[in-house]
Amino acid sequence: MTDTSIGTPEQRRDPNFTPPLGTAIPLGIQHIMAMFASNITPAIIIAGAAGFGFGAPGADIPSLIYMIQMAMFFAGFATLIQTIGMGPVGAKLPVVQGTSFAFLPVMIPAVVGAGTAGMAGLMTGVLIGGIFHFCLGFFVKKIRFALPPLVTGLIVLMIGLALIKVGIEYAAGGAGDFNRGKPTWGSLNNWLQALTVVVVTLGVKFFAKGFLSASAVMIGLVAGYVLALIMGDVSFGGLGNASWFALPSPFKFGFEINWAIIVGMCLMSVISAIETVGDVTGVTRGGAGRVPTDEEITGATYADGLGTAIAGIFGAMPNTSFSQNTGLIAMTGLMSRHVVTIGAIFLMICGLIPKVGAIINTIPITVLGGGVIVMFGMVAAAGVSMLSEVNWNRRNMLIFAISLSVGLGLQQVPDALQFIGDTPRILLTSGLLPAAFLAIVLNLLLPEIED
Repeated sequence: MTDTSIGTPEQRRDPNFTPPLGTAIPLGIQHIMAMFASNITPAIIIAGAAGFGFGAPGADIPSLIYMIQMAMFFAGFATLIQTIGMGPVGAKLPVVQGTSFAFLPVMIPAVVGAGTAGMAGLMTGVLIGGIFHFCLGFFVKKIRFALPPLVTGLIVLMIGLALIKVGIEYAAGGAGDFNRGKPTWGSLNNWLQALTVVVVTLGVKFFAKGFLSASAVMIGLVAGYVLALIMGDVSFGGLGNASWFALPSPFKFGFEINWAIIVGMCLMSVISAIETVGDVTGVTRGGAGRVPTDEEITGATYADGLGTAIAGIFGAMPNTSFSQNTGLIAMTGLMSRHVVTIGAIFLMICGLIPKVGAIINTIPITVLGGGVIVMFGMVAAAGVSMLSEVNWNRRNMLIFAISLSVGLGLQQVPDALQFIGDTPRILLTSGLLPAAFLAIVLNLLLPEIED
């Protein structure tokens, strides 16, 4: 879709150019298909960790469906802030926003077993973290020096490593003791469904082009879903109870101060802000062959924070720019922000229809596990790719080794910190925050050495 029917080369590099609707609509939907599975997955994982998700004894399907709805609606809303802009807020570029994986390692330990009651503290943390993230826009350019590839690559790698376990648990039959206790947990049928998703995703990604290739994970999930349907593992029991239209409800889960979540959200906002800077740079380089302006970077950071804060009010989780959509800009060669606006409107409409969330809720956990294995593995792989830019001298190897060992070790052995308070324990056993803290501090303090 890079031929001249879209527009001249100059037009395709212009964010304000609007291609014909016959082209703009499918291109906008392509952006949504590329991010759809990644966008709704965090809500499902958090509900599962809290104990009211898929198959849990305390399952609260209406609350889960609502969270899926809000993931769609506010990803679209946050995307509109980026593409249309509100004064200085928004990059006014084709930047797609979506629910961030990066915050999961902090959120999961904070809500484990808490049920829907734990959502009040989580959403309050999202709100306050979003406000903090917005404030980062005033000086985001000044903190980039503290986050070279050694630090950012380690952080992204840690995010992936912290979440890979979830993919394996889901593929086997679900996370938590209540799922592990099922006689079918880890069965060949479960793994057949999960691996079908993985195999189809790989096949579509490497042997298809354009729209299909960009939607590989989504198509893999559909293939796994069809197999699960044939095997009789799809239940439509809750579909009839879902309404056709529902508006977001402010403070649906309540308001509660949970300092572990608030501190974790604020710290992770710094990482998310830097990720957005990288994505905005990828958009302008891939679509227009230039670096972003200071106003675009600042506006994108403001939009990240504002979108996240508003999402928290209505029961959605943190939003950030989606890197996979940055690649689509380079692939299509089309820089039009209005194309992404069309996709965002489509996503918001889906978020207002609970039936859509109810249909997503019928996806078996094993099928979702196959998609999660791919998605979280790609997060870790992205971190390794970033680390390839590092000069691996003894200093950098030591920084990496200590940060990785402490972060990953505390994550794997949380009981090692059983005698400290709940708030620092939750933050430290996330693994991600201590690894990031050590990497940043050691990189700033340790002198360069000659090998």
